[in-house]
Amino acid sequence: MTQSTISLTAFRPDHLEGALRLSRQAGWPHRLEDWQLALDLSAGFVALDTNALTVVGTILMTPYKRDIATINMVIVDETARGRGLGRRLMEAIIEQAGLRALRLVATGEGLPLYQKLGFCRTGTIIQHQGMVLPVDAPANVRPAESHDIFGILELDRAAFGADRRCLLRTLAEIGQLAVLDRGHGIAGFAASRSFGRGEVIGPVVAANVDDGKALLSFFMARSEGRFIRVDTAEASQLSAWLAECGLVQVGDGIAMQRPVAVQSSPSPFTTFALASQAFG
Repeated sequence: MTQSTISLTAFRPDHLEGALRLSRQAGWPHRLEDWQLALDLSAGFVALDTNALTVVGTILMTPYKRDIATINMVIVDETARGRGLGRRLMEAIIEQAGLRALRLVATGEGLPLYQKLGFCRTGTIIQHQGMVLPVDAPANVRPAESHDIFGILELDRAAFGADRRCLLRTLAEIGQLAVLDRGHGIAGFAASRSFGRGEVIGPVVAANVDDGKALLSFFMARSEGRFIRVDTAEASQLSAWLAECGLVQVGDGIAMQRPVAVQSSPSPFTTFALASQAFG
C-alpha cells in the first residue's frame, strides 16, 4: 500500500463494517450500532485503499449548529501509519468544519499533529469503567419527561457553549435522560445509553460535584453489577468517588480545542461527564 493508492471519500453507511474492523484493531469497544449512531449525527471521511477497496482510515465531525463541532473516531490502520494519512484526514475534516471551533480528545501519540494544526490543550479527560457496585438511589433525581427537554437544552447550551439538541433528542430516543429537580426548576441532567460492553453515562451537566454525583448515581443505582463507562474531566474531582463505586480509571486523554475568534462566555455549569469519546 502506497500513498498513491489511498483516496479519501465521504463516509457512507456501506463503510461501517470497515470502520468496525479498524476500531476492533485499535482495541475500542464500539459495536456496529455505536458506529451507526456516530455516523447518523456526524459527517466525515474514510481513507480507502483503492487496490483492495479496504477502509484504512476514518474520521468524523459532529457539528452543533454553526458554532462548535467535535472531531472523533479518528483511526488509521496500523499497516498505513507513518505516511501522513492522519494529517490528510484531519486537514479534510478541518476544511469541512468551516468556521466552527473544533474540539477533540487526543492521545499522547496524536498530540504533536494536533498542535501543528492549531489545537491547544484545554484539560484532561479520564475514562472510568467497570462493574458498578451498589449505589444508593439519590433524592431529587427523576426520569426526564417530555416537558423537561427545553430546560435540558438550555442547561446544556450554557455548559457546552453550543446547541446540541440533535444529540440530546437522539439520546432521549435510544436511551434515557434524567433530571435533578428540587421543586423549583431543573438544576442538572444526565443521559445514559447502551454502548460497547454495557452502558455509558453522559453527558452530565451539573453545577457542582455533589449534583454530578447525584445524577450519576441515578443511573448507577439502576445498573448494579452491569458494565458502565463514564468519561469525566479531571477537573470535575469525581475520579476517586467513581473508583469507590467500581468504575476504575483505565485511561486518559487530552482535551483540545482549535479556537475561532469569538469564544462563548463562561457558564456556572460544568459538563462533568462526556457522552463518550464519540460525542465529546
